[in-house]
Amino acid sequence: MLSFDVLDDLREEQKVLNDFIEQKDTREVIEKAIYMMTDSIKNRGKIISAGNGGSMCDAMHFAEELTGRYRNDRPAYPAIAICDPSHISCVGNDYGYDYIFSRFLEGMGFKGDVFLGISTSGNSKNIIEACRVCKEKGLKSVVLLGKDGGKLKDLCDLPIIVPHFGYADRIQEVHTMIIHIMIRGIEEVLSK
Repeated sequence: MLSFDVLDDLREEQKVLNDFIEQKDTREVIEKAIYMMTDSIKNRGKIISAGNGGSMCDAMHFAEELTGRYRNDRPAYPAIAICDPSHISCVGNDYGYDYIFSRFLEGMGFKGDVFLGISTSGNSKNIIEACRVCKEKGLKSVVLLGKDGGKLKDLCDLPIIVPHFGYADRIQEVHTMIIHIMIRGIEEVLSK
């Protein structure tokens, strides 16, 4: 027998989602992210996504839905996740793990591109370094965050914060919903 009630987990996620929905600017920040990304793609830019652990999986999922398909048949959109193991191990070994995303952006990010960072703590040092490079190179940065947004809320162009101070999995579950909404919005805007 499980030591927890499965329905309690579902109720907890429902509360986290409701708290996110009830923030005064939830709709506006997600729509702003969609338009930042579609403006980039319309102007021959791309979206580069990154995160750690489960958030890296979310970054990969975001990129593959754009280069593949989500709900509708349409052209592939330019998106890439920073997840190449040879890049990560090379930079991690030579410069340190804090620079695995920023080094990629130094080489592959250009003015007009959008960086989608994901950090449930809001304090991931390698996402902080990535946002620093975005400012230097003229990339826009959208970052999915948790808790109170941490240091990253003031370092990126558009923070999207899931205000939950419990385990990170609940934050990640809402991040996945946001990612799906952004992909759906990108498809809709670019299909017009």
